[in-house]
Amino acid sequence: GFSRLFHTASKLTNGNVLVALGTSDFSILLSSAEVYDPSSGLWTTTGPMSAARQYHAQITLANGNVLVVGGLGSTALDSAEVYNTSTALWTTAGTMSSARQSHTASILTNGNVLVVGGLHSTALSSAEVYDSSTALWTTAGTMSSARYYHTASILTSGSIVVAAGTVSKSNSV
Repeated sequence: GFSRLFHTASKLTNGNVLVALGTSDFSILLSSAEVYDPSSGLWTTTGPMSAARQYHAQITLANGNVLVVGGLGSTALDSAEVYNTSTALWTTAGTMSSARQSHTASILTNGNVLVVGGLHSTALSSAEVYDSSTALWTTAGTMSSARYYHTASILTSGSIVVAAGTVSKSNSV
């Protein structure tokens, strides 16, 4: 496998782990992903992604496929891709209204994905929802404070609490 920094990893429904994207040496962005099989200790390369990126969000969908959204290429990205666990191939998954990196992605109780905050040229307060059945994005309101490098946690009620992060390189929230 590749040496990776600023990548993501998701546990798949079969127990394997999808490791995607990132950078190999702070200058070369990767558009590759690999699946690790913990029972055999082997890595398998997936089909290529359309965009190299780092500082993206990645989440396993209710159907077992994996959504990768946003991130940083040469600039912040508004694109998304879905990894199909049956075919080991990537397909595009629509376009967000705001390009963003260093954001969060959370599964909602209905199986859709909430993407919150992040950074474009400045910190973002906006949120968007990905409909996993239609691959369409809709806006979902704004937070009271823009932020990136934050966390988002799902509560037992189904609500999502977004905490901490930063609004600039010198100020945290």
